[in-house]
Amino acid sequence: MKGYRKILIAVNGSHEVLRQGLRLAHDEKCWVTVIKVIPSYEGDLNLTAVKNIEDALNSGMQRAVNDMKDIAKSERAMIKTRIEEGEIHRKILEAAKEEDCDIIIMGANRKKRFIGRLFGDNVVEKVVNNAPCPVLVVKA
Repeated sequence: MKGYRKILIAVNGSHEVLRQGLRLAHDEKCWVTVIKVIPSYEGDLNLTAVKNIEDALNSGMQRAVNDMKDIAKSERAMIKTRIEEGEIHRKILEAAKEEDCDIIIMGANRKKRFIGRLFGDNVVEKVVNNAPCPVLVVKA
């Protein structure tokens, strides 16, 4: 991975993607931004059993950020974290452009591959086909 200065690691729930991305970035001594994208909720929040849904969502996001920072600390890396809401592939592509990244690292789950292709919802494929920079896909 010679010549990269800014790396975007897109996490999808698997801590292994972050670990592998940080290990790859370690030798380069480059800036690392980690993004987690939460799909927009389009249902009726009044139907949920949680009284204050915003507090519940915020605590979940804070937990995710803390997990990312703990992993980075264990790998002796400094990271910038971004939590976004919306279409996953679009937010990853937007972040890569905004952060002026040289490479995107993301995970692929082989179990969901056939279903994703069947319904046309393969995030990895959409990112690879539209990315402003190279994309490295690691097994999640």
